[in-house]
Amino acid sequence: MAIHPTPEAPVEASDAPGTEGPWRDPSLAPEARVADLIGRMTLQEKAAQLYGIWVGADADGDGVAPHQNDMVDEVDWDDLITRGLGQLTRPFGTAPVDPGVGAVALARAQRRITAANRFGIPALAHEECLAGFTAWGATAYPVPLAWGAAWDPALVAEMAHRIGRDMRSVGVHQGLAPVLDVVRDLRWGRVEETIGEDPYLVATVATAYVRGLESAGIVATLKHFAGYSASAGARNLAPVRAGARELADVILPPFEMAVQEGGARSVMHSYSEIDGVPAAADPNLLTVLLRDTWGFDGTVVADYFGIGFLETLHRIAADRGDAARLALTAGVDVELPTVRSYGDALIDAVREGAVAEELVDRALTRVLLQKCELGLLDPDWAALPATLPTGTDDPEQARGTIDLDPAENRALARLLAEQSCVLLANPGGALPLRSDARIAVVGPRADDPLAMLGCYSFPSHVGVSHPEIPLGIALPTVLESVGGELPDARVTFAAGCDVDGDDTSGIEAAVELAREAEVCVAVLGDRAGLFGRGTSGEGCDAADLSLPGVQGELLDALLATGTPVVLVLLTGRPYALGRWADRLAGVVQAFFPGEEGGPALAGVLSGRVNPSGRLPVSIPRDPGGQPWTYLQPPLGLAGGVSNLDPTPLHAFGHGLSYTSFEWEEPTVGSTEVATDGGTDVELTVRNTGDRDGAEVVQLYLHDPVAQVTRPDVRLIGYARVELAAGESRRVTFRFHADLTSFTGIAGRRIVEPGEVELRLGASSADFRHTVQLRLTGAERTVDHRRRLVCEASVE
Repeated sequence: MAIHPTPEAPVEASDAPGTEGPWRDPSLAPEARVADLIGRMTLQEKAAQLYGIWVGADADGDGVAPHQNDMVDEVDWDDLITRGLGQLTRPFGTAPVDPGVGAVALARAQRRITAANRFGIPALAHEECLAGFTAWGATAYPVPLAWGAAWDPALVAEMAHRIGRDMRSVGVHQGLAPVLDVVRDLRWGRVEETIGEDPYLVATVATAYVRGLESAGIVATLKHFAGYSASAGARNLAPVRAGARELADVILPPFEMAVQEGGARSVMHSYSEIDGVPAAADPNLLTVLLRDTWGFDGTVVADYFGIGFLETLHRIAADRGDAARLALTAGVDVELPTVRSYGDALIDAVREGAVAEELVDRALTRVLLQKCELGLLDPDWAALPATLPTGTDDPEQARGTIDLDPAENRALARLLAEQSCVLLANPGGALPLRSDARIAVVGPRADDPLAMLGCYSFPSHVGVSHPEIPLGIALPTVLESVGGELPDARVTFAAGCDVDGDDTSGIEAAVELAREAEVCVAVLGDRAGLFGRGTSGEGCDAADLSLPGVQGELLDALLATGTPVVLVLLTGRPYALGRWADRLAGVVQAFFPGEEGGPALAGVLSGRVNPSGRLPVSIPRDPGGQPWTYLQPPLGLAGGVSNLDPTPLHAFGHGLSYTSFEWEEPTVGSTEVATDGGTDVELTVRNTGDRDGAEVVQLYLHDPVAQVTRPDVRLIGYARVELAAGESRRVTFRFHADLTSFTGIAGRRIVEPGEVELRLGASSADFRHTVQLRLTGAERTVDHRRRLVCEASVE
């Protein structure tokens, strides 16, 4: 940020406690080191560790979100860093920079910071990493909704490790990911950033991501805590009206698992307000639940400008100092992205007695303990990453020395993209395409590289503001990839229309190509963007679930030719397809599949890749009738009391294959299970087709009678089963009664005795077998120490 707030006069060393002491000794316990260091710091120096600075962002607010541009102060960098500095905001994710050049520039900035402050403490550098390291030239992986479609936590963990490794290689310490928001309304713009509509799928996949990122030494940041995706009317930043039971049983469990099982070291508060209390000012959420109950001991960081929003949007704070008081009291340790409330306003509030210095020390302890864990308090801390040649200090000498998109990254991105493609329908066997067919490839997403990427990829998030700069990575389109995949086919192309807008002038040319072809591949979908600049992404919420622009008219015109039409969707959310369901020759859904999405889709179309993706969200039949997810109690399902039928066209968990599978009758260890016990459920799955493939066996719970209404079914376990042609494998689910727990009538989480059904299915609407169980014994009250995961093994 052309960053220049005028701070108070620099601290004079003669007026401050000495800098030398036990805190410099790495052999001592971190708690002892941090306590000694805090005792030597002035109030100015303490506060300085609690905020970040966004170097390179615009001082006039260009490039930041609405409501944020008036909260960007000018900062005198050289003066401010004499106090020290808590964080550096997005040194790679603000403008295009060669990775080697950026690494040297970051190291130089860290040296300036350490030389300027009395204790020589560097800043912690953070970046976005939602679908890859958001930096120029870094691998752009599939978006989280595609991770959900792959149903493969181990692969997601490997991806996250690679992302973390690349971030560490250039000097970054913290990643602002993953998103654990459970989809509650498909119209919400940030659906692409979520993993799906089911809390168990979200929890297991996100926890795998956390483990992978943390295994590379990067601090994973859970967001957005909590309720953000349940905003009223699917509007970004709108109030949340979820009840306590929805919060406890749907929204919070993914965060709980990522803390308990994943070891996440940071949490970002949500912009949301729930029942009138903004998350950034909610001590029950950020302290009582997160820390006192779940035992979280990391840092809570603000979503960008979220502390300022307490004053400007929520209007529960009178001024900056009051916002600081509310946020610190609630448990927000770090103000991001830049200093506003936690700087001079906080210092003045402490000196005036409005904020207790103990609150500053509480947050500071957490921040410094994390810096201690990262080695940033150690005497031998080095600013320059080991990946750079020894002695490199000239940015130009470092240009081209760091590759953030190596072949092994691209191979992993390709595999995840392939596994995430969902074959929704193939009624006439139009897929796979014939290798020598006449193919008309039509649609606004067919020949645009950015069609593969979500709004937090670097090219879509930052690169669009720098059109003069190359993309930095190879992004083959569907059109290019189909031509390469099927070299003997005759492939023609017409866009037909834009992603949005009402221009229909190109439709006739596309129709002519379709008439001349044996098959038409219509590539439709979204353009990712921010705050209305796209059809999907942050602040790009939809009024309904109709295909954007005139793409529906294009599809109607193509179908009217009589040529078989295969629909390929590149989107950030599902769209209603009921209008065309009986006329399409095939449908393939991809959720922004990343830089290798083009070849992955071409492989599915050609048959080289046997599709194995399964839906992480339902595909609606009609564009209205939202919000709806499959987690409905009986009254939420179709019935004669209303003329509106919310039943989706394709259910959560649905996906087809080019091979066939047979599920044998399951066996169960015991049909009677104590309310504190468990049993194994086993079944054999066989690939009965003539080609290799993967089946996703899904385990659902049905509770016929409960003391409060419950979803008709909900996912409690799953296993992705890779099978060669003719091969069979045994799948075992280790069921525990804790997995049936819910928030009872008294507001406590309980395991209730009685009859339950375990349903083994290929989707939430396609059940192959049912196992009847009886839970025996007394009703149990359970907490965060309950069994959270249904372990599954495949032999």
